[in-house]
Amino acid sequence: MSDIITPTLGESVAEATVAKWYKKPGDAVAKDELLVELETDKVTLEVSAEADGALKSIAAEEGSEVSEGDVLGVLDVGASGKAASRDEGKSDPKKDSKEESSASKKDAPSAPAKGMDGSGPAARKLATENNIDGSQITGSGKDGRVTKGDVLDAVASGGIFTTAASDAPREERVRMSKLRKTIAQRLKESQNTAAMLTTFNEVDMTNVMALRSQYKEEFEKKHGAKLGFMSFFTKAVVAALQEIPAVNAEIDGDDIVYKNHYDIGMAVGTEQGLVVPVVRDADQRSLAGIENEIVRLAKMARGGQLTMKDLSGGTFTITNGGVYGSMLSTPIINPPQSGILGLHNIVKRAVVMPDGSIQARSMMYLALSYDHRIIDGREAVTFLVRVKQAMEDPQRLLLGV
Repeated sequence: MSDIITPTLGESVAEATVAKWYKKPGDAVAKDELLVELETDKVTLEVSAEADGALKSIAAEEGSEVSEGDVLGVLDVGASGKAASRDEGKSDPKKDSKEESSASKKDAPSAPAKGMDGSGPAARKLATENNIDGSQITGSGKDGRVTKGDVLDAVASGGIFTTAASDAPREERVRMSKLRKTIAQRLKESQNTAAMLTTFNEVDMTNVMALRSQYKEEFEKKHGAKLGFMSFFTKAVVAALQEIPAVNAEIDGDDIVYKNHYDIGMAVGTEQGLVVPVVRDADQRSLAGIENEIVRLAKMARGGQLTMKDLSGGTFTITNGGVYGSMLSTPIINPPQSGILGLHNIVKRAVVMPDGSIQARSMMYLALSYDHRIIDGREAVTFLVRVKQAMEDPQRLLLGV
């Protein structure tokens, strides 16, 4: 017999939740085959079998909390087991109940609508399909009977005569995932700890969009990555951080820690929640290097494959609410960082140009949330202006001015 042990969870991670068992007792197991999935507040960990055999027992059921070194289950090394799928012969009461309910709704005839006695079959059918209470309708037919036209008028009025409530539950209670709980705790902690303030500006994206459009095909052919806006913003942010080092610093007790490296976190929305993988040494990467790394991290994030190394050590964060259509927002700082840049959607707006002409330009609002304990207003505004200048004149990024 061999114990299946909870592996190292990572720095500052005390416990994990057993998210899913892929085998049940008695199932055959091959070496390196996935046995169980653990969810921490940062990443999802997979525990595989160390040898061929059969799963003897499960010590930590799904949903239970475990710590590093705890026994998850027991593997009977060398034993033979049944090659059965996880779901074979196992009934899920919740799922079965939903399926039965669905089947019964599909097969059972609809209850006849009320107050439709004497009405024609077309009117009764329409009332039944729309849950219309005919007794609430003043019929226009012979002897006050409700006609099909009367029912159509009732439906068009907004369903005020609907009598049957939906069979769906009015609320559902679901346990928060480890990741979601940590997101909630850290964001609230950020609000409670930092003296958070947000400053805004707008950037004319017309020139960088033209540059991207001109070279995107050649860029993708040469580098194997699409030329997006995030690499331009990353370069602009790094240049601004180098000029305003307080935005790249953090508070540690009574000390200010200034970072001489530029590891930029990229907020990525997943089904499990928001994660912030880090592009390491962004100052040393080319546009293509940044784009390729963003694609790699985003793919791993959505597949739940990020490691602790991918998520830790960021010095500044960029979040792009514009991909969801956000016009303006005040992003929350990702502690212990001191600043976060929020990007928004690009909208054509009439802009008065320096020569006095009015042109339709592609405009985006920028938002910098910062910790006022360490960053002064002058520094925050200057930082955002530098990002704006670099994006409006992308040649600055190439010349380093």
